[in-house]
Amino acid sequence: MTDSANWDWDSGAKQIPITPWRERFRWVEEPNASPDGERVGAVVNLDEGEFAICINGETGDQVFDKAWHLRFTPSGKWYALVSEMAEWTVVVDGQTWAQNFGYVWNPLTCVSGDHLAVAVQQEMQYGMALDGVLWETTYANATYFALSADGQVTAAAVQVAACDSAEVHKFQEGTFSAAIAGNAWENRFVNVWQPVLSADGSRLAAEVRLNLYDYTIAVDGSPWPQTFTSVWEPSFHPSSGAVVAPVRIKGKWGMAQDGDLIWQPDFVQVWRQVFRPDGGKLAAVVAPKYGRWTLAVDGRAWGTLFRDMVTDVVWSPNGDRLAALGKNGASWHIIVDDKIWQRPFAMAWTPVFSPAGDHVAAKVEIDGHYSIAVDGRLWSGRCEAAWNPVFSPAGDKLLVKTIEEGIYHRRVLPLTEFAD
Repeated sequence: MTDSANWDWDSGAKQIPITPWRERFRWVEEPNASPDGERVGAVVNLDEGEFAICINGETGDQVFDKAWHLRFTPSGKWYALVSEMAEWTVVVDGQTWAQNFGYVWNPLTCVSGDHLAVAVQQEMQYGMALDGVLWETTYANATYFALSADGQVTAAAVQVAACDSAEVHKFQEGTFSAAIAGNAWENRFVNVWQPVLSADGSRLAAEVRLNLYDYTIAVDGSPWPQTFTSVWEPSFHPSSGAVVAPVRIKGKWGMAQDGDLIWQPDFVQVWRQVFRPDGGKLAAVVAPKYGRWTLAVDGRAWGTLFRDMVTDVVWSPNGDRLAALGKNGASWHIIVDDKIWQRPFAMAWTPVFSPAGDHVAAKVEIDGHYSIAVDGRLWSGRCEAAWNPVFSPAGDKLLVKTIEEGIYHRRVLPLTEFAD
């Protein structure tokens, strides 16, 4: 979780002009802002085959053959994927990893932002590198990459046995497993998807396919005794360590915990489950009937239905409230505690709760511009770009980061700015 207690929360504004960057460089890629809003950066092109990272208008001395995916960690460090002499690596706050690779992608940061992992291709083998250190064992194929919340452990679905496209019998015998810190489970499966690490990285669960027809969840390499006609991504209970996953039985979906049903299979679909922070409740996106979506808490569906989708499910920090995004046709809506905000949007992003859970904010798009909405009330500002808002520790102010007319703005606004 981002620690915002030491950020500058004095109400006011800071500005960094972006337009001069476009005059200095051949081109400027999409800017990105740090969590605290103090820095904004972009990948810039200096010349043919020469790229740099521009942070607050400064590029430093580093020049790369190619650079992309500039982002900031939760702790505020910037990082990018970069190429030097046709090999790829990662640069973090100006420090380039010592080891180069054939290719890197899919960067992952931990909750604190102190550790960073990437997917790696090295000599046509695949694995992960954590803080620049590659797995000792790599594989012919690797997908669905994961990093533990504490940033100490990586995992992925891996191919552990060679199988030609015509060798159907080998495929059915099982050629895939999951690897934790590069060490693959002994058990092999027909398919493995979505490995999920426990918060401390000590345990690993994943969707697995046992044969052509049976699916289940494997935990630390051992499949549940129960099988299903399909399953979705598992989750670890935050305190007990139990594993839950949506499961399909006779054409309907429910929820299982350690293999046993805890929600009856009464839904057309169940997925994207999220535990309350203390683990006391479980919410998930569900379809009570075909083509209608909502949320369910502990198996009981909300009454509000959407035609197209529900996504970005978020509990308040204290676990008392629940929010998500819903879509009807071209309109996006924010739903909180089974109530829809009155105003629809052309697009909306993940809702953000205040620390006490009494307010909800979100980045939104309306009339071709970006803005911020709080508790259903729209800020008067209209922007070319915006980032997700951040509540102050006291919950009475909002950090708003935007680009307006070529100028990056960092504003700390009192919630009174969002009155009707």
